[in-house]
Amino acid sequence: MSEAPRDDETVRQEPDGLQERVTELQDEVTELQDRWRRALADLDNLRKRVSRDAARVREEERARAAAEWLPVLDNLERALEHAGNDPSSIAEGLRAIHEQALDVLARLGFPRRDDTGARFDPTRHEAVGVLSQEGTPDGTVLHVVQPAYGDGERQLRPATVVVSKAE
Repeated sequence: MSEAPRDDETVRQEPDGLQERVTELQDEVTELQDRWRRALADLDNLRKRVSRDAARVREEERARAAAEWLPVLDNLERALEHAGNDPSSIAEGLRAIHEQALDVLARLGFPRRDDTGARFDPTRHEAVGVLSQEGTPDGTVLHVVQPAYGDGERQLRPATVVVSKAE
């Protein structure tokens, strides 16, 4: 009874062309594994770079938004300093600061909306009350309790409103 030949003996017994093909395939597998590992490393590096870039952009945007509010804060401090000298100028100063704050929000992409008289839209409004008002169509915004800022996809908050209801 003869033993079955081992794999290396089988390879030696086969034609030279087959051995060369096996060697070629082993080299190709080694090359493909190397390319695969490099691609994985490149992907990992890309993920890290994108994460760093996103964090940097977030920080830059936060700093830009904060810088937009600094003049508003400066004017509030000035108004408080002058409050003791001329109390009547407080209201005028507060109105100016209020307009400045609205302008900052608009520049940041969140303009104030005045929805009085508009048709109630649950994506843009939050109803906190309902009133019957003669001559007003059902579902009309009668009063804005808190205004909305922004619009559509860029809505910072919806308007809090009182809506008309038919009797």
